Amino acid sequence: MKKKLIAALTAGAMAAMSLGMGASAEVQDVSLTVWGAEEDQAMLQEMINSFEEQYGEYANFTIQLGVESESTAKDTILTDIQAAADVFAFASDQLPDLVKAGALQSLDELDPAIQNYAGKSLDDIKNANVSGSVEAATYDGTMYAFPMSADNGFFLFYDSSVLSEEDVASWDSLLAAAEAAGKKVGMTLSSGWYNASFFYGAGFTTGLNDDGTTSIDWNGTSADGYTGVQVVQSMLGITGHGSFLSVADGDISNQIASGDLCAAVSGTWDATAAQKAFGDGYAATKLPTFTLNGEQVQQGSVAGFKLIGVNAYSQNAGWAALLAEWLTNEENQAIRFEQREIGPSNIAVSESSEVSENLAIAALAEQSAYGVVQSVGTNYWDPTATFGEMIAQGQLSADDEAGIQEALDTMVAGVTAPVE
Repeated sequence: MKKKLIAALTAGAMAAMSLGMGASAEVQDVSLTVWGAEEDQAMLQEMINSFEEQYGEYANFTIQLGVESESTAKDTILTDIQAAADVFAFASDQLPDLVKAGALQSLDELDPAIQNYAGKSLDDIKNANVSGSVEAATYDGTMYAFPMSADNGFFLFYDSSVLSEEDVASWDSLLAAAEAAGKKVGMTLSSGWYNASFFYGAGFTTGLNDDGTTSIDWNGTSADGYTGVQVVQSMLGITGHGSFLSVADGDISNQIASGDLCAAVSGTWDATAAQKAFGDGYAATKLPTFTLNGEQVQQGSVAGFKLIGVNAYSQNAGWAALLAEWLTNEENQAIRFEQREIGPSNIAVSESSEVSENLAIAALAEQSAYGVVQSVGTNYWDPTATFGEMIAQGQLSADDEAGIQEALDTMVAGVTAPVE
């Protein structure tokens, strides 16, 4: 496997390095495949066309575009890495597994080729994107992907005709105002992506170990001095309120459309549903604070990013890196926002007036200060989902500290179990 990888890298990198010779260089025949989300196909084809125009004097391109969701990219790629696309988009939490499987090409090794052609260094690319996205694209000190977007996180949508800015500042005032209006506030708890937000806000952590297991400290005491039991008691205080609605994962948009909600925790993918339901009252902001051991603590969140990587087995690794860079550059991140309202990781685009005036993206940016890049193993998801559902369904009592501790210990034992 290693010999094949080196051969592919050498051939691709040398081809890319030769590009700097200009018009006198021999025009190459270059074949590449690209995978992206179904809803992005038309946009991606436009970007590929512009790439071919940019570099057409150096190569005769044959670039095939295929459909693969960022959320399922890792599973498909790891089924057969060599058969996967040369360039593919994926969610940032998949990067460690892709690196460990040898599926991603190190961008550090292709930095000379990128500089020679694109006229920018890897440091330039890092500096052009928000630090969290660069961190998410880096593993063990090496950068393995180009940041594409910074909108894979959650915040609070709300109806400003029902709720004031003061109301949405804390869960206590939010639920009280919703009750007074005869409305509800929706959030998904049966997911370790969402329910982790309370623990992250309290200073608890998760991490991915080298053997694929997850480190998690939620059943102990955080660096901020709070106990996991106290966090669960806070969550039970929220879920036990008559105006709180526990929503199944993926069903927030339907619940918003029902007209029963005046606020909901979700992400940019539900912006359209919220705009339609709340009308002129449509608003968005960071997540509320919650009462924890008598104090107000800011609810955390997961800071998720979308990335584009290069297959380590690409026969044209240099050209693949240039295409991946092109698809994620400032101009194309601006196009992503214009056409699909995808939140940019590029700093210049994120600071543009168009982006700052977008309520959902602005709220996400506000919440990002409290976001955590979540790196976890496969055994994290089922136990945390089950645990969150127990809280949502009131199967735990805030007065039963021993019962809460037992439930936390059981959840942690499941999460930290060896990966089979």
